[in-house]
Amino acid sequence: MPRYDAPVRDMQFIFHDVLSLQNYSNLEGFSEATPDIIDQILEEGGKFAKEVLFPLNSVGDQQGCVRNDDASVKTPDGFPDAYKQFVENGWPLLSKSVEHGGQGLPRLLAIALSEMVSSANMAFGMYPGLTSGAYEALMAGGSDEQKAKYGPKMASGEWAGTMNLTEPQCGTDLGLIKTKAVPQSDGSYKITGQKIWISGGEQDLTDNIIHLVLARIEGAPEGIKGISLFVVPKYIVNEDGSLGERNAVSCGGLEEKMGIHGNATCVMNYDEATGWLVGEEHKGMRTMFIMMNEARLGVGLQGLAQAEVAYQNAVDFANDRLQSRSLTGPKAPDKPADPIIVHPDVRRMLLDCKAFIEGARLFTYWTALHGDLLHQSPDEKVREKAGDYMALMTPVVKAFLTDRGLKACNDALQLHGGSGFTREWGMEQFVRDVRITLIYEGTNGIQALDLVGRKLAANGGRAVFTFFAEIDDFIGANEDNEELAPFIEGLKDAKAKLQDGTTWLMQNGMSNFNNAGAASTDYLHLFGLTALAYMWAKMAKTAVEKRGSDPYYDDKLVTGRYYISRILPETAAHLAKLKTGADPLMALEAERF
Repeated sequence: MPRYDAPVRDMQFIFHDVLSLQNYSNLEGFSEATPDIIDQILEEGGKFAKEVLFPLNSVGDQQGCVRNDDASVKTPDGFPDAYKQFVENGWPLLSKSVEHGGQGLPRLLAIALSEMVSSANMAFGMYPGLTSGAYEALMAGGSDEQKAKYGPKMASGEWAGTMNLTEPQCGTDLGLIKTKAVPQSDGSYKITGQKIWISGGEQDLTDNIIHLVLARIEGAPEGIKGISLFVVPKYIVNEDGSLGERNAVSCGGLEEKMGIHGNATCVMNYDEATGWLVGEEHKGMRTMFIMMNEARLGVGLQGLAQAEVAYQNAVDFANDRLQSRSLTGPKAPDKPADPIIVHPDVRRMLLDCKAFIEGARLFTYWTALHGDLLHQSPDEKVREKAGDYMALMTPVVKAFLTDRGLKACNDALQLHGGSGFTREWGMEQFVRDVRITLIYEGTNGIQALDLVGRKLAANGGRAVFTFFAEIDDFIGANEDNEELAPFIEGLKDAKAKLQDGTTWLMQNGMSNFNNAGAASTDYLHLFGLTALAYMWAKMAKTAVEKRGSDPYYDDKLVTGRYYISRILPETAAHLAKLKTGADPLMALEAERF
């Protein structure tokens, strides 16, 4: 049977040693995030994930969700009780506004909790995860009345939230949506239409569900410019905060999916449901993007989280499974065969996973820290840089971490051999669950197009040039440190390749947009590999300074050197491929495929 233990030690290393959160104690929220409070949150969160959520992971996968005859939905056995504990323990309130009963701690801590929850039970974690995103969108774009009416109970998790974008005829191209909104004399709207693939659209975990719905007001302009955002509660909320009549929104069916069976993925029917405009007319995408960007970081985190739990179980198997003898002679002569961890190719798979996971964890947390600085720093320049980085890094976190997360889960399954292909060992569920992360919240191909088509050129390339300068400053400050030489040389080479690829795109992407499209995925992976090289260089610097009696730091350096020598060279292939442009991709006529 599989197991999960939260990587608390690695999280502590990032928070206390690499990011040094104590240095931000002058900022709101950070002053309360003392090292002992952080440790307590990580340890208790890890315990909840391991003891309460992980045992339900296979239950949710095997049972799935059930739509009842009255259009209500039953989640898997144990989910309602676990969710009740999750709310009663105050976990959703970790980083929420103090005004709404939250603890007001940095969002970065909520990211760490989300990783543990997602590793333990990805399908369960989607319910509070989407609620958090809907809450943030309402806080950013909603009226004071809407914030007061829905904010506190969404913050606590007592009420859930969803995002309703996709329709049968449109996925990525939201300009094609047909859901309509008809204004009423009392200021509300009647919402009519159908939404599909709505995670948590109906469930038995909360008393109310606050749906955020994209719709087109009658007479609105065509395309994206005519889309508005509406808040449509499952139950109308009375003036005193109590629940009133049932709204005309219902679950028309559940999707039969490859994975994440424990999450209810619904077809939602809106039949003149009552809704209220969020923000301005025809400006709905502006507010929805707040939720989408938060969700994209969360999806990248899911890729990392599933890789972590798959890796842990692969390590256990590699140490326990006896198969053949070491190529250099028996390592366990008292046993009939050696454990498979003695074989170089098994170690390759494990170290590929480990080096990715640890680098990706810092990359995600480092990016999330900039999100906190964007909201909390009094320094305008710091906020500008943080905003630039959040925009630039979000598609990389989402796509690179999920692509590599799937690879890690596949490698973990492969390492198990035939056992990995059977349900008993849990590996095949991790692969099935993580597969959706490459698709939802914008496919990884769309993320790559967003990176090269929008994020690189924004503000004259200010974000990417700032990132290059930061790497150069780090190299300049540490290139005389002999112990860091492999990391500095690797980072210097990767950054040069990324800069070369960026220049090529700037020179060739605008003259032929297909060149940008053809290069986009390789460019994103080149960016991701370089970003993780920077993260590993930062961790190596800290490990060199901290190492002594604790072998953790020596292990960190060994893993980092593996990343530099065995994974980072992939940058050369990505650069070579992206510079071939669109011609090889577009040469074959469509009918010849």
